[in-house]
Amino acid sequence: MRAFNFCAGPAALPTAVLNRAQSELPDWHSTGMSIMEMSHRSKDFVGAADKAEADLRSLLGIPSNYKVLFLQGGATLQFSAVPLNLLGAGQTADYIDTGIWAQGAIKEAQRYGNVNIAATSGADHYHHVPAQSTWNLTPDAAYVHYTPNETIGGLQYDFIPEVEAPLVADFSSSILSEPLDVSKFGLIYAGAQKNIGPAGLTLVIVREDLIGKAQSTIPSLLDYAKQANSGSMINTPPTFGWYLAGLVFEWLIEQGGLTAMQKLNQEKATLLYDYIDRSGFYANPINPANRSKMNVPFTLADSSLEKAFLAESTAAGLLNLAGHRSVGGMRASLYNAVPLEAVQALVAFMQDFAKRNG
Repeated sequence: MRAFNFCAGPAALPTAVLNRAQSELPDWHSTGMSIMEMSHRSKDFVGAADKAEADLRSLLGIPSNYKVLFLQGGATLQFSAVPLNLLGAGQTADYIDTGIWAQGAIKEAQRYGNVNIAATSGADHYHHVPAQSTWNLTPDAAYVHYTPNETIGGLQYDFIPEVEAPLVADFSSSILSEPLDVSKFGLIYAGAQKNIGPAGLTLVIVREDLIGKAQSTIPSLLDYAKQANSGSMINTPPTFGWYLAGLVFEWLIEQGGLTAMQKLNQEKATLLYDYIDRSGFYANPINPANRSKMNVPFTLADSSLEKAFLAESTAAGLLNLAGHRSVGGMRASLYNAVPLEAVQALVAFMQDFAKRNG
């Protein structure tokens, strides 16, 4: 029996997807070889890749004037790729600072051009999202960048910003968890290892009018136009990750799509937050309107009990509940592949632990 995995990333994958991949691993579709072993330019792999893109477009309702790229390097490499592609000489890019991953994007963008930190919630330790009315946006900005869900801090926007400049978003830890109007964005990027597939694959969805304007010194592999023109195959792409992502997209469609996932994810998050709030033993510091549905950090009334909590929860089959090393405490990530039964088991354990140690 598989344990319940609350890891923030690489995260849980659907058991049905893992079982299917296992069955297809040595001989994919009677080709006599694994999909990992075939040429990325073969008819078989290109067919699997095209289906994965088509299913993703269906799930998200991606308009036809957007390119979908399956790349490498993680979302962190996109911290560089975005300004190298979109930030022209003499232009300024606006960034909203809501935590560690937003800060990472800001720091990297500052290497390549002018960056304006238009808003920050650092004064209250990133416990809320700054209201858009407080943002100091730049007229004629190249783009506005934000991080819809801070994986480490457990902070999530409760709105999509309305801005004049192209809106750029790092959706690594919340993409595919609910319906999304892609047309409101100029560019979306996401590391795969949360809700898409295994680590090593990075998704970029970019509006066509934003490509072809890259800085002249950009590495070829980071140039969205070149990647789009080559079908994400300038070099050998992460073929196994692309294939597994395709299986996840099929699984999501079978579950009822993103509307069904939104309902399930809300149920899971509500169950856990409601217990934390009424427990008197656990606490979550985030403004309730901005609590992440994907990543739930929490602390114990007595921090000296953390080691015991982690040891006992692991023994109970509740894995990877330690908070990020930079903030400590606990964190339960509730991505699509984490079933409701996992959260029910976690709450039951937390209740028992509090009873025994409160």
